[in-house]
Amino acid sequence: MRRTKEEAEQTRCELLAAAERLFLEQGVAHTSLEQIARAAGVTRGALYWHFENKAHLFHAMLEQVRLPTEQLVAQLAASSVPDPLLTLRELCVQAMTSLAENPQKRRIFTILLHRCEFTDELRHAQERHEAFVNQFIEVCTQLFAQADRQQRLRPGQSPRLAALALHGLIIGMFSDWLRDPRLFDAKDDAPLMIDALLCGLVRDWSCPARH
Repeated sequence: MRRTKEEAEQTRCELLAAAERLFLEQGVAHTSLEQIARAAGVTRGALYWHFENKAHLFHAMLEQVRLPTEQLVAQLAASSVPDPLLTLRELCVQAMTSLAENPQKRRIFTILLHRCEFTDELRHAQERHEAFVNQFIEVCTQLFAQADRQQRLRPGQSPRLAALALHGLIIGMFSDWLRDPRLFDAKDDAPLMIDALLCGLVRDWSCPARH
């Protein structure tokens, strides 16, 4: 039984790897489940044993590289840094650094941002992705609300607008860097860009020391 479970997990990994490769090459809409099964060397029946449909497979692929919102909240709660915005800033910097250092993350986010059309077939995956985005924005809104209660946000800013601005910056950085990594250095320039935004949102923002 143990061997059977290990083989099943191996098959699942091979299917995800095949999907990742074909989605990157052909785009999500132009890749069929039959092509994925063939590329993984398994039957369609084996594929359907692991994944209900393309939306389920696509979501499972994203989950390999995306930090669940629950983990994000846990990291923020466990941080010993007195200012939660500093922890949020570090998580954003780490996300950009990880994109530069992790080839699989680069491939999967390239698929999401540049090779994916959310057709009817992917409606469920789109809904789950949008729910994740909304949860992230909500977490950021709550953190900026704490700063707002301390009168740290600049005049005219609201916690919601600040959260949307930060999310927009991170998505824009991901999208642009994946399109052309020559635009900016993901490790050295990303912290400066994030700090520039936060300086425009938070009155007393003090950029962390750089080593």
